[in-house]
Amino acid sequence: MTEYSLHSEVKAWYSALGDELEVKVNDGFVIDVLRDNLLIEIQTRNFSAIEKKLNRLVVDNRVRLVYPIAKLKWIVYVSKLGDVVSRRKSPKRGKLIDLFYELVHLSYLVKNKNFSFEVLLIEEEELRCNDGNGSWRRSGVSIKDRRLLTAFDRVVFDNSRGFLRFLPFDMGESFTNKFLAKKLGVSIRLAQKITYCLRKMDLISIDGKKMKELLFKVAKNTTV
Repeated sequence: MTEYSLHSEVKAWYSALGDELEVKVNDGFVIDVLRDNLLIEIQTRNFSAIEKKLNRLVVDNRVRLVYPIAKLKWIVYVSKLGDVVSRRKSPKRGKLIDLFYELVHLSYLVKNKNFSFEVLLIEEEELRCNDGNGSWRRSGVSIKDRRLLTAFDRVVFDNSRGFLRFLPFDMGESFTNKFLAKKLGVSIRLAQKITYCLRKMDLISIDGKKMKELLFKVAKNTTV
C-alpha cells in the first residue's frame, strides 16, 4: 500500500539533529527514526498493520509510536489531471480522545516498559478525486494524498497511568460505558473502545453490573 505524503512529512517535521532515518534494525525491520537508543515509528493508518513489527521491536528496544490526528482538515478536490477544483474546511475536527479508535489494536503494549505513545495534533490537507475508483462509502471518490500543513501540539504517554486523564470523574466511583460517554461527550461506541483499552492496560476492571450494563472501576493501587 502506497504511503501518503503525510507520513514522510511528519517524519521530516519530527526528526531532529542527530537522528537517523529509515534505519534497518531487528529481523530486517526498518524504523522511521532512530534517536540515540529510541526507535520511533510513525503510523498514519491502521495500527493492526504494524502490530507484529512493534511486538518484535519492544522485546529488545525502546520504541515510540507516533500517531497524527487531524485537529483541522481541509478537503481539496482535484481533477484527474491534478488541477484543484475546490477546497473547503472539513466539519470534522479530530480530538486527542480519537486515539482510542486505533489504540484498541495495541492497547496491551502500553503496559510494556519499552513502549511509549505520542499523538500529534495537526492541520492536514486531504486530496480527493471523483474518479470512480474510490470506496463505495465515498461514492467512488478516491483519496489521492494526505499532506501535513501544521503541527499544533504533541502529547506523550510514557506509561499507562497517563491514560487515566480520560476518566473525568472521581476515581473511586464505578461507571458504565453510557455514563462515560455522557461525561466525555462521545458516542457509546467510542466509550466502549476506551474501557476496552483501559482494561487491557490493567487500569480498570469490571465491578459487576447495573441492570444489563457492565460496571467498571479504577483498579486498586492505580493512581494518576
